[in-house]
Amino acid sequence: MTTGLTRRGVFGVAAAAGAAALLPGGTAKAAAPMRNELPPAWHRFKWGEFEATVISDGSLPLGKPQDSFVGPGANQITGLLAGEFLDPEAATLEQNILVLNTGRQLLLFDTGMGESMGADSQMFGPTTGRMLANLRAAGIQPEQIDMVVATHAHCDHVWGLVDARGQRVFPNAQVAINEADVRFWTDDANKRGPAFMNAFIEGAKKNLNAYRDRFVMVRNEQEVVPGVTAIFTPGHTVGHTCYAITSRGRTMVNTGDLAHHQVLLLRHPMMEFSFDTDPKQSAQTRSRMLDRLATDRHAVLSYHFPWPGLGHVRKAGEGFDWVASPMNVTNLG
Repeated sequence: MTTGLTRRGVFGVAAAAGAAALLPGGTAKAAAPMRNELPPAWHRFKWGEFEATVISDGSLPLGKPQDSFVGPGANQITGLLAGEFLDPEAATLEQNILVLNTGRQLLLFDTGMGESMGADSQMFGPTTGRMLANLRAAGIQPEQIDMVVATHAHCDHVWGLVDARGQRVFPNAQVAINEADVRFWTDDANKRGPAFMNAFIEGAKKNLNAYRDRFVMVRNEQEVVPGVTAIFTPGHTVGHTCYAITSRGRTMVNTGDLAHHQVLLLRHPMMEFSFDTDPKQSAQTRSRMLDRLATDRHAVLSYHFPWPGLGHVRKAGEGFDWVASPMNVTNLG
């Protein structure tokens, strides 16, 4: 016997059931209040002998994508975003901060926007600056951090080093960073060009200078600590650095801001980003490094890709695809 139910009929039954629940004499009462708050955002997994935890600093809205992504392929932005069910009128990035427990040291890769620069700390809106709350929710206290490893000295990566009073947020931590970035972003002579440069430099000075006596200058292709190797990837900033994390023969690369968008800058790696110090160099570095990641099939943790930023890069035509795969690397067993 057939029921004769069609797709439209199924939806009709569901709608009728919902309406019945609201009729007098039904069991439904007043609706539960809206929570209007986000749950703690952290994601933990094993990587070889290491334990990794991704902490969210919140979303970072850029506004109209054509204002940030320019150059080769920019005329395809609307179609690319719409084709991936993304808003073609607004680009929103995530901020995925890695905490790595090597068994000897506890490392924090970047710090998010923080609150050190007052109103400027919310230049991208009120959804950023959640790193500390989520860090504590994951069971990690700031005083436990042995080293902050910075990919570069932009606001959304180092402005969480100090608090609004200029006090160190991580009182026991060293700061590992490329020396070229320290010099560039603490030099008032570089307050030129785009309007954001003044705030970026003032913020870097306030946050980095508080740790001047605790700097560890990273070197290309050399270990920062055992199992963590710096990879010089200049362009986005003069000293932008990725970090390869290797344990038990498995490598995951923390790519920082190598690519800000999982569609636009992978499909068109030579597209440029308006916050790059050297857009041409950044595009060349990105294309070369993405090819290396795809060829070597290393896992990737991307700072700005969709939460929690874990996955792989694979070649696709003239560009690359992002394959999100948090479950493939998640294993607490």
